[in-house]
Amino acid sequence: MTPLNCAARRADLAQRLRSAGVGIAVLPTAPERQRNADSDHPYRHDSHFHYLTGFDEPQAWLVLRSDGHSTLFCRPANPEREVWDGQRLGVDAAPAELGVDAAWPIDALDEQMPLMLANQGAVGFPFGRYPELQTQVEGWLATVRTRERVGIECPTRLHDLNPLIADMRLFKDPHELATMRRAAALSAGAHVRVMRYCAQRFRQGASAVHEYEIEAELLHEFRRLGAQSPAYPSIVAAGANACVLHHPASAAPLKPGELCLVDAGCEIDGYASGISRTFPAHGRFSAPQRALYDLVLAAQQAAIDVTRPGHRQRDAHHAAVRVLAQGMLDLGLLSRDLHGDVDDVVAKAAYRQFYMHGTGHWLGRDVHDVGEYLSLGEDAIEQPDGFGGTVVKRPSRLLCPGMVVTLEPGLYVRPAAGVPEHFWNLGIRIEDDAVLTDTGCELISRGAPVAPLDIEALMRE
Repeated sequence: MTPLNCAARRADLAQRLRSAGVGIAVLPTAPERQRNADSDHPYRHDSHFHYLTGFDEPQAWLVLRSDGHSTLFCRPANPEREVWDGQRLGVDAAPAELGVDAAWPIDALDEQMPLMLANQGAVGFPFGRYPELQTQVEGWLATVRTRERVGIECPTRLHDLNPLIADMRLFKDPHELATMRRAAALSAGAHVRVMRYCAQRFRQGASAVHEYEIEAELLHEFRRLGAQSPAYPSIVAAGANACVLHHPASAAPLKPGELCLVDAGCEIDGYASGISRTFPAHGRFSAPQRALYDLVLAAQQAAIDVTRPGHRQRDAHHAAVRVLAQGMLDLGLLSRDLHGDVDDVVAKAAYRQFYMHGTGHWLGRDVHDVGEYLSLGEDAIEQPDGFGGTVVKRPSRLLCPGMVVTLEPGLYVRPAAGVPEHFWNLGIRIEDDAVLTDTGCELISRGAPVAPLDIEALMRE
């Protein structure tokens, strides 16, 4: 992240503060989290903070005035601590390196903040992000109030920064998109690696491959090619475990004849990818597996076709649901005698027995990225609630170039009365990352094959 990009974002946020009547904004980075008695969890910066600063050290705050003046509070250089923990940027180097106007040592935060908040009218900070943040701000405001008798005015309003920054983050610039393409390409390569790994193990005579082995291959590929970490805990689900939507890799064995569902993506320079692939353990789909897989793939294609500027974010879900619902009737997962035609299945949400999640979400610095899903300028209308009823709310947001979404339909068939037994315990999800372009969407994760014949061919190599 270059200081220039972050400086432009701070200027954009300052303009939004002025429009909202907010004089000053306060944003901390994420706190360090203790893992056990003598070690911490691996540190990861706060996404809002890093978006505006490019600074990934802990114990740091950004203070931004509506006139655009920016101040960073950070750890000072400390040669003794740096021997143990690594080099710090330090207060003196921060302005030139990050493009901020001023920098203070973090120990000066409580002393300086009441002075900075004085006479600002309204103060903004991200509500609900960190439990202690509002208490800190209110403590600083209490100090400002003690000076009211000498003519100092205390801010009288608190303003949530989350919607302002989320709307900025929803639209990715070329630098962000380039980083996300790298992350998606690397993650796709990791999915290819695990398909080949499983095929090779079974060709060598293995009776099973454990989920944790597959996870290890993913992590190896992420780090080997330079990703800082997984973007989220990897889902590796063998056989019936694929019907558990967020199944973490365990010691469960993947056996010949079963499907393996892998939902995994890496993070590069603060940006996430998210890819799901489902493949046959030994490299060949059975007839029931292929029938369900083809249905999910057709549903994803229907979602892709409507993911374009001028359509709504929710259109992809509606398109996928209709294809899945028709397929459920055609394959006998749902009985026409009980559920009627496809319109009835959709209206009553009977499809939720086998498909219970949405078809996509925003993607960016967080795998479920920030950004309003509902239209900002339209009135609420009555519409299906996805559970067989209706709800009055605003329509979903119109898609625009520069947004990034995931497209991830699935089917999860648990044993149940009336469900053909040859489909039992099959779970399938196909997820790709899509960048909205001027004319449609660009799938940036297709380095991992999705067509069943392509998967089988890859696993034969």
